[in-house]
Amino acid sequence: MQGLRGGSILFSEMAPGASFADEFERWYDEEHIPIRMRCPGFRSAQRYSRTDGAGYLAVYEMDNLGVLASDDYKVIKEQPSDRTAWMLSHVTGFTRYLANETFCRDRTPPAEAALDAPLLYAVSFNVPPEGRAEFDAWYETEHIPMLMECPDWLMVRRLQVVDGVPAPYSHMALHYLASEAALASPERDRARKTPWRNRLAEHDWFKASYVTFNRHGPRQTASE
Repeated sequence: MQGLRGGSILFSEMAPGASFADEFERWYDEEHIPIRMRCPGFRSAQRYSRTDGAGYLAVYEMDNLGVLASDDYKVIKEQPSDRTAWMLSHVTGFTRYLANETFCRDRTPPAEAALDAPLLYAVSFNVPPEGRAEFDAWYETEHIPMLMECPDWLMVRRLQVVDGVPAPYSHMALHYLASEAALASPERDRARKTPWRNRLAEHDWFKASYVTFNRHGPRQTASE
């Protein structure tokens, strides 16, 4: 059986109105995700709820982004049910990012259980081409190793954003945490105060988006 983690992700947020929040939950769990799990190339999907508002996130794991250009997926997108068409026309807070994984660091021995960590911390940057080599080197050789010294920091995945709305991000990092305490840990505090990071922080583009999500419900997996 293929793994639950894919080489690419679809990172999608939306928020229901209060009047149809319960129906949104049923639709997402009973229709929206399951129909994608039957599409070849999808591996699994995990839902999350924002810690700072009413929005919900789903991270879909795929073999690659070519899955979204397949005939099977085109049917899903172009022939939605009446229920889906209504829901997508009424939700707000919509975001959609397509990204390829470029780097992953987890605890030894590797365990896909980290995918189902209780907390997901998503960090997104828009790095200009001339800054990417140094940014990548800092993130992978200094920043992530220092964060992983915290026992609650279970895994970090770096992704290259290929397309997305509403913001033009180029890089995304998904941090899988055992607890929110990781974000206030001395290990993270040290990682954010190094000379290398301080030098990068002088650039205007170093201002990032930071969003924390709680895991929401069980992971759904591809149909065999």
